[in-house]
Amino acid sequence: MISTELATKLRDAGLVWTPVDGDQFRVRAAELAGDVFTVSTMTIEAHEYSTGTILGFNGTTEWALDSVSIEDALWLPREDQLRTLLRSAFHALRRTDDGYEVEVRLLDQTRVFTDPEPTEAYGQALLALVELSR
Repeated sequence: MISTELATKLRDAGLVWTPVDGDQFRVRAAELAGDVFTVSTMTIEAHEYSTGTILGFNGTTEWALDSVSIEDALWLPREDQLRTLLRSAFHALRRTDDGYEVEVRLLDQTRVFTDPEPTEAYGQALLALVELSR
């Protein structure tokens, strides 16, 4: 799973989240800092309103939380989602002695991002891409 720190940097850089079943997120509240939630029509459903997206908790959770605004949720994209978001910039994922490296092509330059976890390497590459597109 991508780290909260990197997910925050991606959000702050402008990555937009449209929730779908299977997405994981954290609620930005100190008392819920350690909890990860999963969007699912059975338990947590995204509701679109003219004022924005609300994540509705369908009563199966063990504590009293009816809903949370998408602005108060932090998306934790999966490895496959990060790779998809890189689109044609993605060139390769390689295993190294120290972990993984993701090779991307950004503005006709090859860049390599390394991390012990593949999701973090993908996330770093996506962050560079999002920052270039601003």
